[in-house]
Amino acid sequence: MIIAATRSGLVEAEHEVTGVAVDHHGRVITTLGGDLDREFFMRSAAKPFQAAVAQRFGADLGPEALAVSAASHGAQPVHVAIVREMLAVVGLGEQNLLCPPDRPSTPAADRLWATLGHRMPERVLHNCSGKHAAMLRACAATGWSLEYTGFEHPLQRAIGDYVSELTGRAVDGRGVDGCGIPTLRTDVTGLARGFSRLVTDAELRPVATSMARFAPLTSDGERPEATVARWFPGPVKGGALGCIGAGWLEGGIGFATKCWTGQQPPAVVGLLTLMDLVGILSPHQRDMLADLAKPEVLGGGRPVGVLEATT
Repeated sequence: MIIAATRSGLVEAEHEVTGVAVDHHGRVITTLGGDLDREFFMRSAAKPFQAAVAQRFGADLGPEALAVSAASHGAQPVHVAIVREMLAVVGLGEQNLLCPPDRPSTPAADRLWATLGHRMPERVLHNCSGKHAAMLRACAATGWSLEYTGFEHPLQRAIGDYVSELTGRAVDGRGVDGCGIPTLRTDVTGLARGFSRLVTDAELRPVATSMARFAPLTSDGERPEATVARWFPGPVKGGALGCIGAGWLEGGIGFATKCWTGQQPPAVVGLLTLMDLVGILSPHQRDMLADLAKPEVLGGGRPVGVLEATT
């Protein structure tokens, strides 16, 4: 599927997007584009599954903390407060986090922390600090090493095995994510199956319901996935370089798209196209998501084109 960006009547960019929707048995029900077996790294789209494994091994997180552990958060005060509490309860602190120091992903949060005297990058401000805190809690509960980022650490091995089971894809050829955690390969069918399992399996469903119930905790509020999550009844999670997954709580359907130019807006256009093809969006939801389904291209602050599916 090609998502084209048109400005003043001229197509100035074309984004190839691949997508799949699967039913609650993991069977493919509709697709977008080709190259369905082409692999990519899940990046942050794997966070719900990583959170579930941390929970399995004793992280013992409540719903809000579980949502933050699956988040690419914006380091807003509520996010940072929850991460700090997650660590403090088990006698750990920000110094135990192994994600790199960073600044908040939104200008507003960045300015806020600067006015509070936090002008340098900090680990707790990294968008993945909730995931890292959940992993630390699991390690503290099991007695595993707190040096938790290595491929051979028992927690990372357990995550790899579980993601392989959920997606039906081997996780050979692991990479290193931007936050230092191992990242796993899949394809769009595997990611869609994972999100279907996220909303249907008893062990995973608490993660799904926490993400859906506390959607503002799972993002920075400005990425397109945050808007989708506000109007879609289920968990929605994007990953860096244009992948995104979603699971429909009521029907067990899993969705996944990947934009091969690495851009998130075309991946979201593909995701909403899949949802529309399956027929799960109400007229009101379509209205609320219309700006993401066919985003405007601006020139001088006014619309001069659109980003839309052409094939």
